[in-house]
Amino acid sequence: MNQLEALKQFTTVVADTGDFRQLAQFHPQDATTNPSLILKAVQKADYAPLLKETMARYRAKPLDETMDRLLVRFGREILALIPGRVSTEVDARLSFDTMATVSRGERLIEMYQAEGVPTERVLIKVASTWEGIQAAEKLERRGISTNLTLLFSFCQAVACGQAKVQLVSPFVGRIYDWYKKSAGASWDEAASSGANDPGVKSVRQIYLHYKHFGIKTEVMGASFRNTGQIIALAGCDLLTISPELLAQLATSDAPVARALDPDHAKKLDLAPVNYDEAGFRYALNEDAMATEKLAEGIRAFAADAVKLEKLLKEA
Repeated sequence: MNQLEALKQFTTVVADTGDFRQLAQFHPQDATTNPSLILKAVQKADYAPLLKETMARYRAKPLDETMDRLLVRFGREILALIPGRVSTEVDARLSFDTMATVSRGERLIEMYQAEGVPTERVLIKVASTWEGIQAAEKLERRGISTNLTLLFSFCQAVACGQAKVQLVSPFVGRIYDWYKKSAGASWDEAASSGANDPGVKSVRQIYLHYKHFGIKTEVMGASFRNTGQIIALAGCDLLTISPELLAQLATSDAPVARALDPDHAKKLDLAPVNYDEAGFRYALNEDAMATEKLAEGIRAFAADAVKLEKLLKEA
């Protein structure tokens, strides 16, 4: 049994890609996309027809609607290849506008429904700002499941749990990147790998908190830099993994042991944590890594959305 097959015994494996032609070989349950992944995919010759077809059909529509149509088209193609759910992201430029995020999320679902896709097969992906979390809470109350992304801190995860969102995506690799860069020459890779990786530790804390307190929100580790980070989180509810790392797991037969266990979490002595808006903002501000990576992530996704719009105009 290879590592990918072994991992699937404990964890739901999700493919992190817009390149849906790579999906079938790995048999993931779900798939996630974001503006950067879709931008990367549409620049490949294989996907040029999708771009042209979307523009031919919706050229007269406002650009933001056309872009959502393209995201939904990719989502439909992905759903034809997987048994589970696809995550489709709300424009990152709306990350600080609760009601605009709600409206865009509802519109994406309406577009999927019009194409015959059941609502339960789609997760609306929203940045884990305070405004994004409030928008997700409103969407969840309307029967629309959400995936809270760009999550780097415990306070973001706690607020998401309070909002009863469907799923959170803590970013393992980007947390690791920040601490490695911050440490500079003093970084000890061996001492900060596996269970001691700062990104892995962040996800473990969230997982243990949720399972201990019976919070139903699913934890999906994301943004991995190496397979060691993935194996160290075996047992997490879900892990979303790039095709490159899925391929590495599929060609390794090294042992995989369960690292996260809900029964263990229930036995821990953990103090309850809750946040109102002021407490959330202060806790996030106190976490330099999370503050920087959240802002950087929103800027990067927004920049790629602009590039995607430019490609749509030129198509």
